[in-house]
Amino acid sequence: MMKARLLFVHALSPLHAGTGQGVGVIDLPIAREKATGLPYLPGSSIKGTLRDQFEPDEDAERNRDTLRVRIFGPETNRADEHAGAVQFTDQTLALLPVRSMAGTFAWVTSPYVLRRLARDAGGAEVTAPPDSVPEPSAVEQCVVTEASKLSYRDDGKVYLEDLDLTPDTGQAGGASDWARWLGERMFVGDEQWREMLMGRFCVVHDDMLSFLLNTTTEIAARVKIGDDSKTVVKGGLWYEESLPTETVLFGLTLAFPNKQTRLTDDEIFEHIAGELKRPLQFGGKATVGRGLCRVVLAG
Repeated sequence: MMKARLLFVHALSPLHAGTGQGVGVIDLPIAREKATGLPYLPGSSIKGTLRDQFEPDEDAERNRDTLRVRIFGPETNRADEHAGAVQFTDQTLALLPVRSMAGTFAWVTSPYVLRRLARDAGGAEVTAPPDSVPEPSAVEQCVVTEASKLSYRDDGKVYLEDLDLTPDTGQAGGASDWARWLGERMFVGDEQWREMLMGRFCVVHDDMLSFLLNTTTEIAARVKIGDDSKTVVKGGLWYEESLPTETVLFGLTLAFPNKQTRLTDDEIFEHIAGELKRPLQFGGKATVGRGLCRVVLAG
């Protein structure tokens, strides 16, 4: 029987998980779910990057028993021999960093995102999240924690970009519970970062999050310089979208032991967690520092 663990991806630099050429103003947009519009990092990116972290299978024809092959499956030329023992779902948005007048920035989420996270956590080996989900009663409202640093000192409102939101103080306890639960899994053993999350956690209306997702992602203009002229080549200007630094994504990691693997579920997770002690690179534009992420396997 399969077992699952929650996986958190915390962007340490802008993350460009693209879909190829765009049709709008942005030439290279990020990948988004069709129905919800939530950005995501494909599970194939997680699997491919982690596979490369394990010892290489230099002689694919003779060496068929490396830990890399046992966990992730054989190389392409003999992929029909047996399946891999681990799967990764797409990592979808958990927390979006948004510039704030107080507290520098807010980690923004919404009721739908939290319910989706709770649903996935229900199928994973992790302590259950809080039962109730904070929910602003109006688009102009938000819910912050009891220790929030986001409320502006003059009028007590929360200013995200050019939006002013009124905190719903009656649900501050629920927001604190969620911030505490997330911090214990995202920042294991790091009290300072847990406090940062507690002070910057903010739940907005689902409609407000949809608006922020269309206006607060990072857009960079890139150019291609000619080798001889040292000027921009014709057609060498494009716009590229990325998820900003401090974005947090979540998904599931599932273990499927088989007779070729000769590993238990816990051993598979232990080997994967061992490769997550240093940052990994996901998505495109690695040569310009994009996609450096901290990855945490919760449970």
